[in-house]
Amino acid sequence: MELTYQNGFEATSLAESRAKPRFLLGNVYYYFKTKDEIGEAIVELRLAKLSAQRQRWNEAGSPKDRLCACVQGVFENKDCLAQLGCQVGTFCSELHKAGGPVATRATEIFAQHPGLDRKPVSGTRKGERLQRPCVHLLSAMQGVSVLAHTFHDSGLVARETKRLKSWIQSL
Repeated sequence: MELTYQNGFEATSLAESRAKPRFLLGNVYYYFKTKDEIGEAIVELRLAKLSAQRQRWNEAGSPKDRLCACVQGVFENKDCLAQLGCQVGTFCSELHKAGGPVATRATEIFAQHPGLDRKPVSGTRKGERLQRPCVHLLSAMQGVSVLAHTFHDSGLVARETKRLKSWIQSL
């Protein structure tokens, strides 16, 4: 997963990964017969990480606080975003250019973000859905990730996340 983040999924070869300590190439070939199987494993790992993040966000209290916690995670990752871009955004974008079942499965990573899972967010008025504002929020976070990476400027992320938190509180 680390190598695909640094180099891109298609550009990463198993031969490169041998340089990593404690990495046994034979084990990879034993568990993964194709590159698509590796892609599926990365999708599963990213979904598990997002699930753990969502649990932490849910501890934040109100729906607004949970969304602000999500934005705070982007802020905390600003230096990495400026250097390499968004792990999830670049991975999903690259997979979708190639197409196939792994790309379709990767769509679930974004679909699991708060308010996008088509389930009412607990604590909202009469089961109101937050889908439209959450699409805007996710679009803004992905957009600033692309810009920060393009300009190698983590300050863009800092300014945008501050603005997004204010916007969320105004909802």
